[in-house]
Amino acid sequence: MKVFKLFFIAFALPLLAFTTAHKFYVSVTQIDYIKEKQSVQITSRIFIDDFEDLIQQRYDETVTLAGKDESEKVNIYIERYLKEKIKLKINGADAEVLFIGKEYENDIMYCYLEVQNIMEINTLEITNKVLFDINQEQQNIVRTNINSKQKSFILIPQNDKGLLNFN
Repeated sequence: MKVFKLFFIAFALPLLAFTTAHKFYVSVTQIDYIKEKQSVQITSRIFIDDFEDLIQQRYDETVTLAGKDESEKVNIYIERYLKEKIKLKINGADAEVLFIGKEYENDIMYCYLEVQNIMEINTLEITNKVLFDINQEQQNIVRTNINSKQKSFILIPQNDKGLLNFN
């Protein structure tokens, strides 16, 4: 009987204690300045299921992502949403963020954005509110590679803006 109790405490109890899976609500946005192309290239990685929930709640409850029969409206919804939620100011001026496209890999959606005709970057201010409107636990990690300097920070619903100085 003592062996059974030891087995239960050592193996079975930990399994029973952690039966509810914890889901992480996070996106990662990489911002790179390509001086030769005078371009700021942005890649945002977002979980497909979270973004699908958002599109269904906000635009069209029948839409599914990453399927063979994906609606042509999906790119319109993604572009509209990302342009509303991701804002950049470069050297104090609002920057026009262009939606280039998206692709899927496993359970991640890669969204590609770009700001063109940027001669230099002294300061970069980014607001990233992606998925904050559907989940208060959402965290958006922003990583930058600008002027050969790598910086990163985490944005949360209570603090959705970051300012970086590259002087």
